[in-house]
Amino acid sequence: MNTNEKKIYHPLAITMWDFSWIERNWEGSGYENIDAALDGLVERGYNAVRIDAFPHLMAEDRNREWTLKPVWFSNDWGSPYINKIKLYPAFTAFLGKCRERNIKVALSSWYREDEDNIRMRINSPEKMADNWLTVLDLIRGEGLLDTVLYVDLCNEWPGDLWAPFFTNFPKECTWGYWYTETSMHYMKRAIERIREKYPDIPLCFSFDGLDTKKYASEDLSFFDFIEHHIWMTKLNDNEFYRFVGQDPDGRWNETSYHYLVDNSQKVYQERPEYWKKLLRDGITELARNAEARGMMLATTECWGIVDYKDYPLLPWDWVKDLCRIGVETALSTDRWFIVATSNFTGPQFAGMWNDVSWHKELTALIRSHEIPEDRLDQRLRNTIEYR
Repeated sequence: MNTNEKKIYHPLAITMWDFSWIERNWEGSGYENIDAALDGLVERGYNAVRIDAFPHLMAEDRNREWTLKPVWFSNDWGSPYINKIKLYPAFTAFLGKCRERNIKVALSSWYREDEDNIRMRINSPEKMADNWLTVLDLIRGEGLLDTVLYVDLCNEWPGDLWAPFFTNFPKECTWGYWYTETSMHYMKRAIERIREKYPDIPLCFSFDGLDTKKYASEDLSFFDFIEHHIWMTKLNDNEFYRFVGQDPDGRWNETSYHYLVDNSQKVYQERPEYWKKLLRDGITELARNAEARGMMLATTECWGIVDYKDYPLLPWDWVKDLCRIGVETALSTDRWFIVATSNFTGPQFAGMWNDVSWHKELTALIRSHEIPEDRLDQRLRNTIEYR
C-alpha cells in the first residue's frame, strides 16, 4: 500500500460477554463449548468482544479456583447461583482463540464478588491499576498483547454494584456520578499508572449515566474515548420503566419480568414512534456532547431495553427493532468507532442469538461504515479496521 494513500477506517462490531464467558460453564448455559460460541460470533459478523478479566482475582492468585456469589438470580448474565471458576489458563486460552478468529478483546471488570470478597482489598487507584498491570503483564508474557482492544478499568463506574470498594463524595453519588472531584481524581490516577507501562493501549472507565451533558463540560482528556451505555428504557428519567411499572432500583428480581410480560408490549405499541424518537434523540445528544470535547464513543451495552431474556410472552421483535434504530443512529453521527448491536448478543439469549440474519445485517452495516480519519488519534487508529 502507498504510505501516502488515505486509509479508510471502519468501526468494530462488538458484543458484551461480561463474566458469562467463564461463569456460564454448565451444560446448556451457552459458553460450555467456547470454541462453538466464538465460531457463532464470527458467523454473525462480530469482530470484537468485551469480557471480564477479573483483575482483582487474577492479581490475588491466578491459579486458584474461585467460588463466586451470584449477582442476581433472575437475569441471564453470569451464574444464577454460587459457582466455581478457574481463571488461568482459561483466560489466556480465550485470548488465543480470539486471535485465531481475528476477534479483538476489550477487557473490563464487573469486580465479581467471591466468597472472601477480595474486591474490597482495592483501597486506592494505585491498587486498582496494579491489579490491571498484573493482567496485562500476563498477557504480554504469553505473547497475546495484540489481542487487546482496550481496557475499561471498571464497568459502569462508580455504580456501587460493581465498585463497592469506592466511596464517592458525597457518598450517595454512585450510578452516573463519575464527574465528582473524588471520582475524577481516582480515575485519572489509575489510568496514568497503567499508561506509564502500556502507553499504546486505549484506556477508559465505562459509564451508565443519564446526564450526557457532562461530557461537554467535564475534562476527560485522560481517557482515550468514552464508553457510554445507553438504552431507550432509561431515557427521560426511566420513563418507559415507569409506565411498565418497574422500580428502576428493584429491576433485578423475577417480579420485574412479570411486569414486562404484563405491560411492556402495551406500553411500547401504544406509542412506538415516541419511543423510537426518544432513543434517536438520546443517541444524538450523546454524540453532540462527546463531539463538543472532540472525543470518540464506544458502546457495548445498548439500545432498547436493559434487562430481558427468553421468557414466556416476551418476544424479541420490538427489542431488535429498537436495536437496529440504535445502530443506524449511532453510525450516522460518525462519533462511534466501536458499536454493539445490543447487550443480549450471547448464546444464552436464544431468541436474539438464533436470528443469524439479523446479526449479519447489522454487523455488515457497522463494519462497512466509514469513519473520517481525522476523528481518530493514532492510538485509536491502531485498534480498528481500515482498508
